[in-house]
Amino acid sequence: MSLATLSDVLLPAKAGGYAVAGLVTLGWEDMRAYVAAAEAENCAVILQAGPSCREHTPLPVLGKMFRHLAEAASVPVVAHLDHGYTYDECSEALDSGFTSLMFDGSRSPLRDNIAQTRKIADLAHAAGISCEGEIGFVGYADGESSAGTDPEEAAIFARETDVDAMAISVGNVHLQQDKEGGLDEARIAAIQAVTDVPLVIHGGSGVPVAQRKKLAQSTNICKFNIGTELRMVFGDALRTAISKDAARFDRVSILKDVHDPIEQAARTVLATMKG
Repeated sequence: MSLATLSDVLLPAKAGGYAVAGLVTLGWEDMRAYVAAAEAENCAVILQAGPSCREHTPLPVLGKMFRHLAEAASVPVVAHLDHGYTYDECSEALDSGFTSLMFDGSRSPLRDNIAQTRKIADLAHAAGISCEGEIGFVGYADGESSAGTDPEEAAIFARETDVDAMAISVGNVHLQQDKEGGLDEARIAAIQAVTDVPLVIHGGSGVPVAQRKKLAQSTNICKFNIGTELRMVFGDALRTAISKDAARFDRVSILKDVHDPIEQAARTVLATMKG
């Protein structure tokens, strides 16, 4: 059994100068391919169930899927709740077998964010699992603007919440389809100077690959969340599979064709971060 908590994989990454990929899942086809990619690369992987995934599939089902894959895997696999917004949602994820809870209180004022996140951290730690929080606000390419993480607030947040990992806003954006931007390395250094907590980059698809690799090796950024670039591969592979034979209608047959392209793309992502 290779089921792991977030701390199980991030603390060795921090000590070893590498990062672990948090791969955003939407269904069985991608999560299975992600674990296959991690085994091929011989590295840990974090399977993430975000809000859109949970809209489609209930948390108890996702928990069983993640744990089934982890128990058969030869590498550590984390079952991670991404962007949990309420205590009840995080509690349900815990009861469903998740080994890591990310509570997102980043839209709340600092004191409220700290109080809410501390409750989730206490809940997680009492059960022997991990908690990730977010300070600052990571915006979205199709809407909300970011609010950069203030280093002094990050230090307070890390100390008072007791989180195992801290997501920060340093130029990263959710759902970005290109890699034309880049992260604010001066802000990252300022945050790292005041807290030793493992750092997380949401919206990692928009970060240039060379910068991902550099920061994984040289900073306390131990986790990059990757979703959009792999979803784009899935979409391309699905279109190819459907157009290959217009008469084909069996979904299992069609979806089998997306496995190899997703696995290969995930391997490429994992290879840029591992030690």
